[in-house]
Amino acid sequence: MKTNAIRILESKQIKHSTIEYEFNEEEIDAVSVAHKISVDPETVFKTLVARNEENEIFVFVIPGNFELNLKKAAAASSSKKIEMIKVKEIQQLTGYIRGGCSPVGMKKLYPTFIDETAQLFSEIFVSAGIRGMQMKLSPQNLSSLINAQFADLI
Repeated sequence: MKTNAIRILESKQIKHSTIEYEFNEEEIDAVSVAHKISVDPETVFKTLVARNEENEIFVFVIPGNFELNLKKAAAASSSKKIEMIKVKEIQQLTGYIRGGCSPVGMKKLYPTFIDETAQLFSEIFVSAGIRGMQMKLSPQNLSSLINAQFADLI
């Protein structure tokens, strides 16, 4: 199956691979995904969407076994305050559903920040845009593709 995110990678000729896994509603977090695809949880990055005090939307891509530090996220985005969006807003803002939100191919290209630890790995995993599929690519290629900056977020 080809998702919008995969089509974008292919159209830009970005080296990547995909891996599919069985999912259920109780295990859609990145750590569960890492166990299902037999990789280190630090290499499976989750995509989080937040807004600042001026209602601007930001995307943060962090290792699945960590939580977003809201103070660091605010500093990275030059905001006074950052808070997570409500789950019910995810699809409206991104075009994706919870557990299948990819940093590639959102409805809009929001300012995006990838945790700096991604640079420690030659390849990382991010959602391919649906539950049950991850895509593996270099953090540098991901950053270039979505115009993201690396920052200390955890």
